Amino acid sequence: MARGQQRRPMEFEDFLPVMAEKLGGDGLVEELCNGFRLLMDPRHRLITFDSLKRNAALLGLDGLRDDELRAMIREGDADGDGALSQWEFCVLMVRLSPQMMAAPTQWMDQASGFMS
Repeated sequence: MARGQQRRPMEFEDFLPVMAEKLGGDGLVEELCNGFRLLMDPRHRLITFDSLKRNAALLGLDGLRDDELRAMIREGDADGDGALSQWEFCVLMVRLSPQMMAAPTQWMDQASGFMS
């Protein structure tokens, strides 16, 4: 880094590939599944608006408005039920990282084994 240049803060899209490199495919999928369990509503086994709002502080998202939290859920809600399943959450996390989208499809194949 040249003198006088500021280091850009690490963004989420930078973080996931680093995790994948350090943990490997299986480890990354396991960590995504752990993240899902942290955020999900245990009664419904889904990430609902209420469970995301309740746990937003764990992610540093406690400053987000309700409409922003709802938009996050809509972004990944493939089946239109208003919540995120484990599969939808994992797909969303990978989609949010452009470098991961270029990776082989084996990531999602491995994910299906953990979610069974």
